[in-house]
Order: sequence, then C-alpha cells, then structure tokens
Amino acid sequence: MPFAVGRQRLLSLIPRFQGRRVVVAGDFVLDRFVYGHPKRVSREAPVLILRFWKEEMLPGGGGNTAANVRSLGGVPLPVGVVGADAEGRALREAFRSRGIDAGGLLEVAGYRTPTKTRILGGAAHGIKQQIVRYDVEEPLGNDAAREAQLRDRLAEAARGADGAILSDYGYGAIAPAAVAALRATLPEGARIFVDSRHRLAEFGGVDAATPNEEELAESAGVALDSDAALAKAGADLRERMRCACLLVTRGSRGMSLFSDSDAPVGIPVHGTDQVADVTGAGDTVLATFALALSAGASPLEAALLANFAGGVVVMKMGTAVVTPEELTTAVEADRALLS
Repeated sequence: MPFAVGRQRLLSLIPRFQGRRVVVAGDFVLDRFVYGHPKRVSREAPVLILRFWKEEMLPGGGGNTAANVRSLGGVPLPVGVVGADAEGRALREAFRSRGIDAGGLLEVAGYRTPTKTRILGGAAHGIKQQIVRYDVEEPLGNDAAREAQLRDRLAEAARGADGAILSDYGYGAIAPAAVAALRATLPEGARIFVDSRHRLAEFGGVDAATPNEEELAESAGVALDSDAALAKAGADLRERMRCACLLVTRGSRGMSLFSDSDAPVGIPVHGTDQVADVTGAGDTVLATFALALSAGASPLEAALLANFAGGVVVMKMGTAVVTPEELTTAVEADRALLS
C-alpha cells in the first residue's frame, strides 16, 4: 500500500537542499579503485593477471557523506584528520575537484590516511567485478593538543550551519563529546545526525541516527531474526540515545523508520533488489536524510527521499553520489511507494 505522502510535496523539498550548510565531522577515508582487464592466469600462482586500465581516488567514509551533501546542492563543512601522505593529498584534491572546502581537515604527521583499495577486473566493455580489497588503517592515538585543534575547527564550522553530521568509522577522529560541543555552537533548531560503526548508544542526545541492521544488532547484542526483535532493538536504542528518530537501513529489505509511531514504519526498497554496488550507499542515505530534515521534511518524508537516493546510488559502480536531477527523476517515476 503506498504511503500517504504526496509526490509534489517530496519534489518541492529537493530544491530546498540548495545552499544548506552542513558540518560533516568524523573519520575521512580515501577510497581507491584500481581497474584492469584480464590478461591470463599467472604461471607463478593460480591467480589472474590484470592489465592495468585506470585508477580512481574518491572520498570515502565521512568524505563520501560530504560528497553526497555537495552533489545534492548542500554545502558540506568537513572537520576531521588526514595524514601528511600521498593519500591525504589525494583526498584533499578529491574535495577540491568537487568544490568542497577542505580547510577543516587537520593534517597529522605520522598518521596514515585510512585507505580502502579495491581491485576490480572485467572485460573491456563489461562490468568490472571486485576481486579483492585491502585496507590501510590505524586508529588515532590520544593527543590533547590535536583534540583541542579539532574542537576549535568543529566550533568554527558549526557557527551558522544548518545542521551537523557525525560520521564515526572507529578511527578516532570524532568522539561522543562532540554532541554537547555542537549543541553549544550550532544555531537554535539545527539538528545533529550520527552514523557510528560500533558505539551508537554513546552518541546520546542527537536528533537522528541512521544505522544499518548489522550495527543495530551489535548495539542490541542480539540477533535481529524477527520483526519483533528488530522493533524492540530499534525502540530500545532510540530510547537510550534520546533521539527523535532512527532510520535503519536493511539492504534489499528496505528501511525501518522509528519516530513518533508506536511501531516502526517499514519502507520497501526503491527499484530492484539486484544492485550493482552497495559501496557507500549508507553515506548517501545519511546525507539525503539530513538535508531533507534540515529543509523542513517530516521524518517519513525524509526517509522516503533517502530511500529513493539509496535506490539510485546502488545502481552505480564504486563510491557514488546522487544528484538532485536523479533524485527528482526517481520520485517522478515511482509507482509503488507514493500515493
């Protein structure tokens, strides 16, 4: 049964994303994609040899959230840490090429910028399949001077912002204490959103969170093997975090929205469940949800727009973004979700 949300209402919200200033604070990652065409099987080992085709360097982690805010018309204000290395420079260049001011990124000597390298292979005119991925990652150690610098940059970015997103991938660039710091600096009414890999419940007092089902299960400490288990885990987490709404992404099963109603609202996946690539889709959902709520959408309207955006981006290869035009087309073409 379609939701009682007007198509024109959703379409009217998308232009309101334009110019919204959103702090994006947390862990920034470089996503590196190396593409090749199959050459032969190696004589040295039973492995495929690829002839190098191209390489892409894209913002990942909180960087992908910032890139999606930018592609949707918003103005992301990144605050975080990069290393004084080639990967950190590549990440800054990826921001610069998108028109994103990377002045809030603190360069730390001796720190290696988290980098996820994916090797993909396939025929010259065919879809490239991911063969292997390797990660370069190390958590930031405790450093009072660095943490003070980050607090200053966070406060500077928050002044006059329309909202803030905290992206916690576990590398140590953002801490739950940032919530109180943002509350003290953001304009009245500006919302705070969080996506945390392993410590959702510690970010209490935010306005909304967008965990995936696996993260919700980890937080609850139980398997979400039924609708009842999912409903209880979501309600419990929302209460512990004291947040107005929780949007749980569930892959091919769509989303579950916990907000004002007693029971979660299930939102079926937009489009096909035969996706091309889910890399970074959660970042797209987070960026769209945050922009929509900041633009005056209700939680359900924001969740529907985020669902449409996620459905668009998973049909693209690699760490991708969605544009207002693509989001508009998805809303206009839908014949299943909207009344």
